[in-house]
Amino acid sequence: MKLRVTPLNIVGAISVAYATYRIINPTQNGALHFNTNGILILVLGCLAVVTFITDLIFRFTLKSLKRVWIVELIFIVIAIVLMLILQKVA
Repeated sequence: MKLRVTPLNIVGAISVAYATYRIINPTQNGALHFNTNGILILVLGCLAVVTFITDLIFRFTLKSLKRVWIVELIFIVIAIVLMLILQKVA
């Protein structure tokens, strides 16, 4: 099986690396009254699982690596735009 690097693989690897960093080196926020480190690690773990499953779905439905890159980059951009819109609304 060929190793194919895709944008969702990169996002998943970054989220796992950052979650590992937060586990090894937890920081305390003085402005918050409770520790959000556990919540952040949980969200990053869920992000890694979702990106892994979504990447598998895109790989099995699209056979061309070029199309996989295009569709996954569009998926990431749409997800970021939606997160920014929801952040401004809330």
